[in-house]
Amino acid sequence: MALIVQKFGGTSVGSPERIRNVANKVLAEMAKGNQVVVVVSAMSGETDRLIKLAREMHARPPERELDMLISTGEQVTIALLAMGLESLGQPARSYTGGQVAIQTDSVHTKARIVSIDEHRIREDLAAGRVVVVAGFQGVDAAGNITTLGRGGSDTTAVAIAAALKADECHIYTDVDGVYTTDPRIEPRARRLDRITFEEMLEMASLGAKVLQTRSVEFAGKYNVPVRVLSSFAEGPGTLVTCEEAAMEEAKVSGIAFNRNEAKITIVGVPDRPGIAHSILGAVSAASINVDMIIQNVSEHGKTDFTFTVERNDFDKALEIVQKIGRELDAEAVQGDNRIVKISIVGVGMRSHAGIAATMFETLARENINIQMISTSEIKISVVVDEKYLELAVRALHEAFGLDKAA
Repeated sequence: MALIVQKFGGTSVGSPERIRNVANKVLAEMAKGNQVVVVVSAMSGETDRLIKLAREMHARPPERELDMLISTGEQVTIALLAMGLESLGQPARSYTGGQVAIQTDSVHTKARIVSIDEHRIREDLAAGRVVVVAGFQGVDAAGNITTLGRGGSDTTAVAIAAALKADECHIYTDVDGVYTTDPRIEPRARRLDRITFEEMLEMASLGAKVLQTRSVEFAGKYNVPVRVLSSFAEGPGTLVTCEEAAMEEAKVSGIAFNRNEAKITIVGVPDRPGIAHSILGAVSAASINVDMIIQNVSEHGKTDFTFTVERNDFDKALEIVQKIGRELDAEAVQGDNRIVKISIVGVGMRSHAGIAATMFETLARENINIQMISTSEIKISVVVDEKYLELAVRALHEAFGLDKAA
């Protein structure tokens, strides 16, 4: 007998018909002789509806009350799914995050899980029940309801799987696994049978929307095997797991891209200690995250400093840097919010030379100019003009043979 944690997102539970479909998937897993815990999100669109209601009452809703409100979306879903299972003859019990003691810190709307008391879940499983838990929520030490932020149900599912030492955590989505790249950009994209935690974390952080970044971090930390499956089609999905020696053979596993990028350059600033802090410190103080950073070689005591931010922070960051530029007597401040970041990812890159050269040669052959480069052990990222996104992804996909089975 295996213990499986299943997670279903808002699209999967978007109507009574789809909730009945989820109930049937749960029964199919139990028919294999397995115990099942199910984590569900609110029905699709429900959280947005609740946030809209909150803003009709208060321009800036108090975060404690906002958590109190938006946590109710999952409470509806867990009760409906438990009813659906009972109607099929399967005993089930639904719980909010607080009822199964998912304790978090006290940072409302983006809380982090501190601990989970799994005893109540184990008692129900031993009694032959399916346990249905509300995702996305918990309680702090003072008993206040908290929420984990967008995509938090993935994190809830992985955290429960870690606490229970489950055999696998199944994340059901509207896609049937993790692909070598977005099939909407490259129709020849191939579903991966497996991918490492490290690769999935890079893919998620670089723009792939299949899994929430925090859930992948949690899975890697506690070594929880995660399988990405489709709610609407049968198939083996993609297993996210630890690195194996055989996986060294795969040079590149996938191509990720992020359209939510903007670039700012401050030209001709004095090249002296503390300049980077003067620029990035002010940006950071405005709660703006900086991604890629490049500082040019000094010439005549001056240098150029370039960094990227999220596109929705572009105007705010540009205004800050223009002020700093005047204070530092910079020659100019330039901004560009029409860029994209494209990355190749693969643990096998650690032991294979020539990956970067192949990437750069492929882009050069397509006359695509590289504006910025960033590397790590398992990824190479470049910034290019957004008009080249599709061409670059397709060319790189072909260059690394990602359309061919390993």
